[in-house]
Amino acid sequence: MTAVSSTRFSPLLRWMGITLVVLLALQLVGVVTLWDWEEEPFRQLVVERLISQSPMALVGLLLMYLSSRLEDPAETRPPVLWTVCIISGLLAVLLTASLPIAFGGDQLMQQQSDQQLAAKRGQLEMARQQSKDPALLQQLIKQAEASGQVPPGATEAQKTQAARAFIDRQLDQLETQFKQTEQTSRVSLNQRRYGGSLGAVVLIVAFTILCLGSVL
Repeated sequence: MTAVSSTRFSPLLRWMGITLVVLLALQLVGVVTLWDWEEEPFRQLVVERLISQSPMALVGLLLMYLSSRLEDPAETRPPVLWTVCIISGLLAVLLTASLPIAFGGDQLMQQQSDQQLAAKRGQLEMARQQSKDPALLQQLIKQAEASGQVPPGATEAQKTQAARAFIDRQLDQLETQFKQTEQTSRVSLNQRRYGGSLGAVVLIVAFTILCLGSVL
């Protein structure tokens, strides 16, 4: 009864696996049709799509492998296992070839992030320096008086204190924005580094094991 049930589910597992592998192929075809390998953004897009969709293909190949083993455990190398071996080996090679591009993308993203943070840090430092300028205080006081924001009878000390409080709030806001940008940049870099480049290394090992395990 168990053997009959396993044989019944074997084609289902195989076709589910084939479907997942075909989906990976369609995802790659959708990008490769825009072929422009000389452009760095295009190379990064192809590599990102390959790495992000490869786990789906890995699951599909595992289902194909299991279906073959369930269908006829005595047969050592049925055609399905050769198919799994070839596709797994091909994906392992493609992922290995994509590593230099993936690591290069990590460095490029790190450089862009550093430049953006340096620009925002420079803006923050410039704002801090300008906040110490007495002329800025007087300008803010005059603007507040012209717009009617200064209460009647307010002393010069009160006006100066209100202007200083406004500047401090602006500085706090800029500093908060800088910290948020820094945190977002750090998270994005870690996601790309661990989920992308290092994830590709893990996938290479998995596809290699599956490739060898299918025929040995």
